[in-house]
Amino acid sequence: MTAAQPLAKINGTVVLAGAGKMGGAMLSGWLAQGLDAKRVLVVEPHPSDEIRALVAKGVRLNVPAPDAGSVAAFVIALKPQAFREAAPALKPYLDVTTLVVSIMAGTTIASLAQALGGRVVRAMPNTPAAIGRGIAVAVAAKNVSTAQREAADGLLRATGSVEWVEDEGLIDAVTAVSGSGPAYVFLLAEELARAGVAAGLPEALAARLARETVAGSGELLHRSDLDAATLRQNVTSPGGTTAAALQVLMGKDGLQSLLTRAVAEATRRSKELAK
Repeated sequence: MTAAQPLAKINGTVVLAGAGKMGGAMLSGWLAQGLDAKRVLVVEPHPSDEIRALVAKGVRLNVPAPDAGSVAAFVIALKPQAFREAAPALKPYLDVTTLVVSIMAGTTIASLAQALGGRVVRAMPNTPAAIGRGIAVAVAAKNVSTAQREAADGLLRATGSVEWVEDEGLIDAVTAVSGSGPAYVFLLAEELARAGVAAGLPEALAARLARETVAGSGELLHRSDLDAATLRQNVTSPGGTTAAALQVLMGKDGLQSLLTRAVAEATRRSKELAK
């Protein structure tokens, strides 16, 4: 099933609350996938020039709830603290059967249902959604229909891949792995460049080598049918330079230990935010 098929089946208005980087990326994805701009309503008190430009294409901006028409899907891309303040003003856009798709970290299905009502799908995307290469993990409340789940899948899939889970408790670990994961990869590029400078490379060259190596390796992993461990082994000649480096990275207190601790800490914080 392509993203365009479920988007085409959405009957009514799609409201996007919050059109920052992630919300804007989703909106661009929907329009690229063929969602009629006239069926999109953006609620954003501080719209960017890019969002304002979409008004000329038919996107409605900050239209009051009574003029929104029949709202089929209400997508929340706000920061959790902003949502708590905005929820009373957003609630009039929904009724008890409206599909609600939230991409807010640390905001549970129960708290969303209490604040807004509707039928809630909670999802955790990540920032590569900005280039159509994100991955989101979603979980649906029990009262979400099959058709609504397909609609939510289409709305999320417009910016990348989607995985579904049945246990909402897994979303905290998802947040720690894929939600926060891009920052870990960017940190790898940062530190690889710094290590190159420490080894004697000019700073600009070290930065370019690190950037292109991380980006190219990610693309190879994306395109290859081989798993990460096999790709790593393919680079590693016995007794060679890569093997020498991996003895450090894979040794005691190496990368595995660090990432395990980092993901555990991010998971703990996600659970804490949900309280």
